Amino acid sequence: MYKKHTFALFCTLLLAPWLAMAEPVANPVRPVQEILQNLPNACGQPLSDLNATALARLSELYQRKHYDLLWTSYAHIDALLEQLEALTDDGLEPATYHAETIRRAMHTATADPLHRACSDVLASHGYLSALGHLAQGRLSQDRIEPVWHSPDAAETAQAEAQLMSIASDGLKQLEHAFNKARPSLEQYNNLRKAYARLRNQPAPVWQPIPPGQTLRPGMSDPRVPLLRKRLSADGYLPAAAVVPGASDVRYSDPLVDALKAFQRRHALQDDGLLGASTLTALNATPADRLNQLRVNLERFRWLSADIEPRSLLVDIAGGRVIYIRDSSPRWEARTQVGRDTRQTPSIKSTVTRITLNPTWTVPPTILRKDKLPQIRENPDYLAQHNMQVLNYQGQVLDPATIDWSNPGRILLRQAAGPDNPLGRLVIRFANPYSIYLHDTPSQSLFARSQRAFSSGCVRVESVMQLVDLLLSRDERERVAELLETGQTYEYRLAQPTPILLAYWTAEADSSGLPRYRPDVYHRDQRLLAALQAAAPAVNPH
Repeated sequence: MYKKHTFALFCTLLLAPWLAMAEPVANPVRPVQEILQNLPNACGQPLSDLNATALARLSELYQRKHYDLLWTSYAHIDALLEQLEALTDDGLEPATYHAETIRRAMHTATADPLHRACSDVLASHGYLSALGHLAQGRLSQDRIEPVWHSPDAAETAQAEAQLMSIASDGLKQLEHAFNKARPSLEQYNNLRKAYARLRNQPAPVWQPIPPGQTLRPGMSDPRVPLLRKRLSADGYLPAAAVVPGASDVRYSDPLVDALKAFQRRHALQDDGLLGASTLTALNATPADRLNQLRVNLERFRWLSADIEPRSLLVDIAGGRVIYIRDSSPRWEARTQVGRDTRQTPSIKSTVTRITLNPTWTVPPTILRKDKLPQIRENPDYLAQHNMQVLNYQGQVLDPATIDWSNPGRILLRQAAGPDNPLGRLVIRFANPYSIYLHDTPSQSLFARSQRAFSSGCVRVESVMQLVDLLLSRDERERVAELLETGQTYEYRLAQPTPILLAYWTAEADSSGLPRYRPDVYHRDQRLLAALQAAAPAVNPH
């Protein structure tokens, strides 16, 4: 018996290796999978700097492709490198995506499976990072220029899933993948054309125009030849207008007209006067303008997710409101926005109601900074402006009983009427800043080129035209009837409309001709510095 068992055990041990080879191996670990399991340490630089987002994207992409190698020919790599180089026209730096490192790694990969897998993962990382930056921005918007989103605003949680679908589906058509990741906004495409055109143009040369007294039509000034040369260099005057050695210092009509054209393109008051603001714009260098286009390309990468096919878009720096339908601008009007000390915030929300014949409850900041000093100076101020004093329970108080040096918790409310700063109606949407769009009796200010006058809310010219766009035909008739009563009424819209209040300082027309506007809230430099600081790294946010 003992010998029989010994022989059986001997046979089992002898055959074990062959039996093991005969058994199928379940889910063998492939080289790419092994690399991914050991990142960020498996491949050295630059993959050793990967963050959690980059690791998650790589893992999902390769999982979708069953951990196969994705970059299997030199032609495929060359197509990727071509798309990475084209990112220059998006204001992005190809070196950020390690284009040259990818080229060297793929052309020098050895037969070692892990070396080959590291090269493949590096190319995929550059690919995913580039698509992510095109689709979502190079930087995190929340850290630089945050937008407040209302709970009822459109969901953006699917952005990452959409990005991964673009990346996975686009591996065989890389140009299509990059174009799909880019914002489809007309504003972005036009601005990209402008950036590419300016980047490829020989930089014009001119001397800065020195400061001096405001130059008015008909005056003589030694700066006139420099002004003439500057306007000619940008095409506002024909080249023949600049005669070498000429000493004409008179600010003549043709030069005035050229300066007015320059002012219009730069969102300045087109009065033909050479003052401080116009002088600053004239002295901006081509590099300054290229940087201005670059920061606004980044802004539109951020904003693309928040601009819906049917929506209102408030252009804060440009002082405009734009009605968008079927993803195209259909109507616009001038606005007045918050001055620099009381900036209009960036908001994504939904217009749900209109207040007709509104009363105006003075916001706390305006009460503290504006109204209280005026009341202390003029005891009749409240009566003259048809204002009541209320407590926080809504009870009307006698102004004579208030200690205006220390009034405590009170509210000021102005009755509806022609002098009410909200005009005849208010367009309302959820936000924590008490910001809304409204009518205004201050119509003359719409004629100004720079319209940052308000305390944060947005005053709209031709506001009734805008309201008509938000209402159905039946609603328009009802709203008109309610307005005529003079009574305050809250009207809920049958179809709410998404709204985005956003900030940008440059745009372009369909031919790529740029239009600039002053950076009224002084935000460009901070965003530019952040882009420049981020350029060497590959860390998708």
